Amino acid sequence: MTTVAPDSDVRRHELAEFLRSRRERIAPEQVGLVRGQRRRTPGLRREEVAHLSSVGVTWYTWLEQARDIHVSAQVLDAVARALLLDVSERSHLFALAGSLDPAPPAQCPSVTPAVRAMLDQLGPIPACVQNSRYDILAYNATYGRLLGNLDDKRPEDLNCMWLAFTDPQWRAAVVDLPATHRVMAAKFRAAMAEHLGEPAWRTLLDRLVGVSAEFREVWARHEVVGQGTKSKDIRNAHVGLLRLEHTNLWLGPGAGPRLVSYVPRDQETRERLEQLERLAEPSAAGVPVSV
Repeated sequence: MTTVAPDSDVRRHELAEFLRSRRERIAPEQVGLVRGQRRRTPGLRREEVAHLSSVGVTWYTWLEQARDIHVSAQVLDAVARALLLDVSERSHLFALAGSLDPAPPAQCPSVTPAVRAMLDQLGPIPACVQNSRYDILAYNATYGRLLGNLDDKRPEDLNCMWLAFTDPQWRAAVVDLPATHRVMAAKFRAAMAEHLGEPAWRTLLDRLVGVSAEFREVWARHEVVGQGTKSKDIRNAHVGLLRLEHTNLWLGPGAGPRLVSYVPRDQETRERLEQLERLAEPSAAGVPVSV
């Protein structure tokens, strides 16, 4: 009979091997340490990484031994900096640890300069790029003011699910909030079916369950619905009611990143979007987050 190790055990051992490999590739001189004549350890010693990360030596040793210990995002951030991880390596570290990166990279590989130029050219039509988890990866000026002020949000909060259930400005702008909540939760559940083992999806789900009774209620319905074009009414705080047509344009194969646009359904809405674009222009739109 074949025994399959639990997913958590596999991840801990992968994390331990990854940390060890990154530690062994760094020369002491790269982090300001003096190489002694009797050094036999390739790269850095465990106690040196612990010191650079401001964590206990025993704790870091347990981490490389794949012990079942709690690892906070702040400690992972410190370890990532001590090990000089690049953007891809840092993302891999947090994925293995099942933790949300508190300082995600400033750029997203899904948003090329051409895609960003397209977003800007679409103005005054509100448009953004989202991934299948509903993270907002980039947006133009009009979208940045459509449902509040996205420029004021923390990078880890730039997610449509999170904002729809927790952000007062976003919630106030949605005309039919209960119906929107049901549809969004159903779409999220359908999308999550292909990502059940991924830490980023589980982290977002746990955050929503932990803070929103409304989300817990609609999530318990187990409803699913696919993506599609639909009409949407938004009550913008600056220009009033906007009657829009929600459209997805997929940027790659499968249910990956997509360009989401909100086309006006009438002339009055178009004029109000033009007014909103003029109001939004002084700010810097499109702050991207990690995928």
